[in-house]
Amino acid sequence: MLIRLEHIEKTYGTPEHPVPVLHDVNFTMQEGEYYAIMGPSGSGKSTLMNILGYLDTPTKGVYYFEDADNSSASDMQMARIRNRKIGFVFQSFHLLPQRRAWENVALPLLYGNVPKKERRARAEKALTEVGLKDRMDFFPTQLSGGQCQRVAIARAICTDPKLLLADEPTGALDSKSGQQIMDIFDKLHERGMSIIMITHEMAVAKRASRMLHIYDGILTGGDAQ
Repeated sequence: MLIRLEHIEKTYGTPEHPVPVLHDVNFTMQEGEYYAIMGPSGSGKSTLMNILGYLDTPTKGVYYFEDADNSSASDMQMARIRNRKIGFVFQSFHLLPQRRAWENVALPLLYGNVPKKERRARAEKALTEVGLKDRMDFFPTQLSGGQCQRVAIARAICTDPKLLLADEPTGALDSKSGQQIMDIFDKLHERGMSIIMITHEMAVAKRASRMLHIYDGILTGGDAQ
C-alpha cells in the first residue's frame, strides 16, 4: 500500500472562526496506480494535494505513506520525504529563469547533495524521457510553455520518486501542448510510476485509471468513503 488516508480533516482560521476545508477524507492507493481527482475551484483539491505532498498537515486524521504514519515528523523529516519520494508538477512551472533546463531539473538533486556530474547525468536522462534532450542548455525564456512544463516533469521524476503529484498540469497550456503532457503521464504510468493528478478537465481526468471527485471538501468515487 502506497497511500492510506483515514478520516482526514483540514480546518483553517481560528477556534472562534473555523474555516473547514476537508471533511472526513478516506482513500487508499496501491503503488503503480494512476488517480485523477476532479473538483471545482474552492472544493479542497489543492489542500488535499498539499497534504499528500507533505506541504501541509491535516487538522485531524492519519496519513500513511508506505505504511508509515509521519504525523509527528519534523519539518526537516517532511522535507526529506518530499525530496526523495515525491515529485511535484504544478500549473505554473516554477522554473528558475536564470538557470538552464538541466539545472532546473537537477535542483532536487542539488538539495539532496548529489555530486554535480551525477546531477547532470540524471537530468539528461529525465529530459530525454520527456523529449527535451536537445534543449538541455536552453533557458526557460527560450522554451515554449509546453516545453517548460516538460522540464518541470523532468525535474519531478529525476529523483525517481515513489509518487508523482500533478496539480492542473495542463491548465496553462494550449490543447496540443496539453495532449503532449498527458502522453508523457501515460508513459510514466506504463512504466510503473504512481500518479495523482488534480484537474477540472474531464478529458484529462479520463486518462487516469481511477477517478475521484471532491466537492465542498468531501471526496467520493473509487474506494473513497
